[in-house]
Amino acid sequence: MAVKIRLARRGRKKAATYDIVVADARAPRDGRFIEKLGTYNPNTNPATINYDGDRAFYWVMNGAQPTETVRAMLAYRGVLLRRHLQLGVTKGALTQEVADQRFQQWLSEKDAKIEAKKTGLVDTKAESRAAALAAETKVKEARAAALAKKQADALAAATPAPTAEEATEGSTETAETSAEAAA
Repeated sequence: MAVKIRLARRGRKKAATYDIVVADARAPRDGRFIEKLGTYNPNTNPATINYDGDRAFYWVMNGAQPTETVRAMLAYRGVLLRRHLQLGVTKGALTQEVADQRFQQWLSEKDAKIEAKKTGLVDTKAESRAAALAAETKVKEARAAALAKKQADALAAATPAPTAEEATEGSTETAETSAEAAA
C-alpha cells in the first residue's frame, strides 16, 4: 500500500484551508485518511503551518511520500533536514548529539527569519499607512486653501469697489492718521 502525505481541502469557497493528512494514495483527495498531521492556511502572510513535527518525521522515516506542496512545507519547517541528519546517524557519519545540535541551531535560525519577516510586514504596513495619511493631509490642506481663495474671491466680487474719489480720500485719511500716530 503506497502512503502519501498530502493536503485535504477544507474551508469555504475562495477561502480554502487545508488539513495535512497521511492517506492511502488510492483514496480521494478529501476522502479517507490514516492520520491528520496538522493544518495549513495559505490565506495569511506568511502562510500558517501547524503540524505535529514528530508524527510527520515518523511517517517520512517509514516511507510515506509527500506531495510537492507538502514536501516544500516539510522542508520549510525542518522535517526533511531532520530526516537527512537521522540518516547520517544511521550510517554512522554523525552522532545523535551532533545531529540534534545541528537541527536545533537550524531551527532557531529559521524561527528568527520567520519572526523577522512578520515584524517586517507589520512595519511596512505601518509605514504605508503613515504615508497615506500624510498624502491625504496634504490634499486636504490644498483643498482648504483653494476653498479659502474661492471664498475670498467671491467676497471681493460681492463688495462694491470704491470709486476713484473715495479711494483718494481714504488714502489721504490714512496718511494723516499714520502721521498723527508717528508724532
